[in-house]
Amino acid sequence: MKSFSVLPLLFLAFSLQAQVAFDDYFTDRTMRFDFMMAGNSTTTKVYPVSFREEPFWGGSLINLIDPFGYGNFRYEIFDAVTGKLIYSRGFCTLYQEWQTTAEAKQMERVFHEVATFPFPKNKVNFVLSIRGRDCHFSKLYETAIDPSSYFITREKPDASLATRIAGSGDPHTSLDLAFIAEGYTSAEMEKFRNDVKRMAEFIFAEAPFDKYRDRINIWAVEAPSQESGTDVPGEGIYVNTALSASYYTFDVDRYLTTQDIRRVNDYAASAPHDQIIVLINSPRYGGGGVYNYYSAVTADHKLTPKVLTHEFGHGFAGLADEYYSSEVAYEEFYPLDVEPWEPNITTRVNFDSKWKSLIAKSVPVPTPNEKRYIGVTGLFEGGGYSAKGIYRPSYDCRMKSNEADSFCEVCQEALEKMILFYLK
Repeated sequence: MKSFSVLPLLFLAFSLQAQVAFDDYFTDRTMRFDFMMAGNSTTTKVYPVSFREEPFWGGSLINLIDPFGYGNFRYEIFDAVTGKLIYSRGFCTLYQEWQTTAEAKQMERVFHEVATFPFPKNKVNFVLSIRGRDCHFSKLYETAIDPSSYFITREKPDASLATRIAGSGDPHTSLDLAFIAEGYTSAEMEKFRNDVKRMAEFIFAEAPFDKYRDRINIWAVEAPSQESGTDVPGEGIYVNTALSASYYTFDVDRYLTTQDIRRVNDYAASAPHDQIIVLINSPRYGGGGVYNYYSAVTADHKLTPKVLTHEFGHGFAGLADEYYSSEVAYEEFYPLDVEPWEPNITTRVNFDSKWKSLIAKSVPVPTPNEKRYIGVTGLFEGGGYSAKGIYRPSYDCRMKSNEADSFCEVCQEALEKMILFYLK
């Protein structure tokens, strides 16, 4: 049973309920708030760092309120006079992933974070909330923001670093993807731009992005590094790069990320963007993706097309990993007595809110993990790093393995809803 044909109408009706008149509250620039998250496995504190005005607001002028409820954190912008909610976004961080590791039970760490939203015309209140283990949000931090303050940095980024590789649409009604170079020297920027062209084609070839090729803008943002490649601490390899990306994130050899989200956003400010993809100049296998944070992938491995789309599934649409047998650093990532927020896994606590309606009556529930059910939407046990108690929609999917040819029906639906959100 396919439901894509009704998605635009359903999502239009959904989003109309949350519209805010952009010109009443915002100017067509970006406010950036840098802050620190610090804590351990059970506690989190927030410390403000700085505010900055950036020249481009690349997002929608209509869909300002987040309708999805995804992410382990959420920030909301309220008009200071009326108290009206005028902007919101859910997101995840490497900090929250670290909180689920064994190390977080033994020590405290601090991570730099960045929140961006349209530049307000008048005073606003910024409220940051954290999702608890019960899946409910609670307020973590609040601050007032005066857009006329002279403490807001107004330095302009170097727009010459950005090249539009594909697409010609208005950023406000397009999905804008900014690829940032990592581990490319100044002499390798032609290779970087050619690599971005290849990455764009990988995305355009993947359903459901293939239907929206003419509504997606691709930007290549140059971030020159002193040396080529990336760090591989487990092998004693360290190179001087612009974003300090590294394998062995949380001591998992294939997990390739950067914790320097500040520098990532410094470079991303050179182009209007909805999503950031860090493209790493390496032939090795690896990558990472964190919802509304960034996605990362290496440029030259034979599995790069599949790794790119898998990690972008995380970063763009909040899709969960559906595998359960690979090495991970996390301990209990998903409590089995709570329904996960991710759209493509379930603990059956509230399965009615997920893909239950897409399962044909002839398909057994739970669905046996047998090859005769390949291509069938069902309820397959195993996912979210656990072989028991967590279920996924299909026998195989891009979010489960590199053997899958594509995203499953449920993941495609989640991706398409997110695409439509950015296009309005």
